[in-house]
Amino acid sequence: MIAEVGHYALVLALALALIQATLPIAGARLNDRLLMGIAEPVAVVQFLFVALAFAALTTLYVTSDFSVLNVYENSHSAKPLIYKITGVWGNHEGSMLLWVLILALFGALVALFGSNLPQTLRANVLGVQAWIASAFFLFILATSNPFARIARPPFEGRDLNPVLQDIGLAVHPPLLYLGYVGFSISFSFAVAALMEGRIDAAWARWVRPWTLAAWCFLTLGISMGSYWAYYELGWGGWWFWDPVENASLMPWLAGTALLHSAVVMEKRNALKVWTILLAILAFSLSLLGTFLVRSGVLTSVHTFASDPTRGVFILCILVFFIGGSLALYAWRASALKQGGLFAPISREGSLVLNNLLLTTACATVFVGTLYPLALESLTGDKISVGAPFFNATFGPLFLPLMIAMPFGPLLAWKRGDLYGAAQRLTAAFVVALIAMGVTVAITHGGPVLAPFLIGVAAFAMTGAFIDIVERIQLFRQPFGLSLRRLVGLPRSAIGTAIAHFGLGVCLLGIASEAYYGAERILSMKPGQSVEVRGYDLTFDNLIARPGPNYRELVAKFTVKSGGETLGILEPSKRTFTARNSATTEAALMTRGFSQIYLSLGDVGDDGSIAVRLYHKPLVLLIWLGTVVMVIGGVFSLSDRRLRVGAPRAARKPKLQPAE
Repeated sequence: MIAEVGHYALVLALALALIQATLPIAGARLNDRLLMGIAEPVAVVQFLFVALAFAALTTLYVTSDFSVLNVYENSHSAKPLIYKITGVWGNHEGSMLLWVLILALFGALVALFGSNLPQTLRANVLGVQAWIASAFFLFILATSNPFARIARPPFEGRDLNPVLQDIGLAVHPPLLYLGYVGFSISFSFAVAALMEGRIDAAWARWVRPWTLAAWCFLTLGISMGSYWAYYELGWGGWWFWDPVENASLMPWLAGTALLHSAVVMEKRNALKVWTILLAILAFSLSLLGTFLVRSGVLTSVHTFASDPTRGVFILCILVFFIGGSLALYAWRASALKQGGLFAPISREGSLVLNNLLLTTACATVFVGTLYPLALESLTGDKISVGAPFFNATFGPLFLPLMIAMPFGPLLAWKRGDLYGAAQRLTAAFVVALIAMGVTVAITHGGPVLAPFLIGVAAFAMTGAFIDIVERIQLFRQPFGLSLRRLVGLPRSAIGTAIAHFGLGVCLLGIASEAYYGAERILSMKPGQSVEVRGYDLTFDNLIARPGPNYRELVAKFTVKSGGETLGILEPSKRTFTARNSATTEAALMTRGFSQIYLSLGDVGDDGSIAVRLYHKPLVLLIWLGTVVMVIGGVFSLSDRRLRVGAPRAARKPKLQPAE
């Protein structure tokens, strides 16, 4: 009964989405307030029905109802409760239900908190959002029904993919989808603006908080996915330029460019056409990522589905929304007025440079990801585009962006003084030189590029707060006065500085891990020891122990430094009997921001075991930097100017009767 309730809730949600996709848009064309007013309640009720369907599927997983095909294929009665819940979205059908749940959630939020929008714009935005929802409701009901029954229910399920049975899966996909789907609001705003043929600074102010929220979620989602792959897959790396990883990086790059472009549009009423295009591209790249993960064209630990019929259906969705929006853009963009002019050396100019570097970097990732697929489909030849290509193309674009980043906030709008900005960054230059010198002294040489990258990171981190320091006149005014000035600053300015600082922290971690890490691969027997960067690891013994739904072979290592015992590392290999598959569980020891990383290979006939041992200096700064970036985004989002939108017109005072 629960499965049928969930199924029919989806059918009703589809019916409501079709109503929302047609009547409000028709009302906007006819200037009929009644038809436009339908959008808000329908969007909220649509979300409630999708939430009911998602709750029904979650209940089926928690109760281990194996009469439902989706539950049978992805769950097991002995699986821990947390993985029964995460198993809801650890498969294709459930993850698509999570997708439409978040899509409906964003539509409901616009309906509930978009009262400051003009009614025609709100109706068109919710209408476009409903068209997207309708397409994915049809996709789920036609090809990916999560509530399909089994005629003869089995007693036990096949269990979830062992690689996905990890706490990281409790947070990674929902955060990633909140970012992916969050860009649908920016897309809907862009298409609605093109439909009306009107876009201005108020539009940029309305769209910025939605874009910023999606960017924060996507940043956290990518970061969590990176850390999950780092410790769960046992490969010892944090980014592999996997095509599916690239599929999430591309909309992040486009969304970052959109955020900066929207600032120029809001402040200077410029870059209108470019901002609209970025809003379309950010969500289009999110749809492309959905296609790559679910079409079967890629083989990856991240992919869910390999059914060609699903791939064709999603491809049709891509063609309709991406092709349709770009066609509308080509038709209406020329009618949009461009706005004010500005000099190349200005804050606007720095943001344009930021956009060019970000979009070019996005284009290189796009080409490197899709070129092998296109070549194989056309010629049948298979090639691999890996890390060397992306490092050689993405890195040279990322470095100028990091160097130019501190200059932007120090340049004036319309026309700036580059030499004056450089003078104000003198302290940041000095800190960068000191960081480079200290690095060379500590490492006694080594790779030439590494000290330079660390210097760039130090320059970006210090330069991020130069503008704030000057605006509050720190060290030039009494501290109490500077503190009051700081409190009075716009939160968006402080949030920008925090986010830029976080990017510098991330670069510091990347440079340290990439150039100064150490790796040992060897075979060890009990009693043997190995040394890496001053740490001694002794292999004590192998232990077999049972888990809730797996058997585990654990290797115990004692870690010492300078004769002092620091702790025990217990990497393991787990065998899941239900799926007859195995996973490698790495063991980590954190020392400050650095880590010792240990993973196991195969066990030899002589009792030895293959070991991968890494020392990763400052590796945690990579993920700490992304968290700091998100904190900056949230701080900016708390700025009242990003929450109120365009001001409402004041009511006319009532005339007092004459005495």
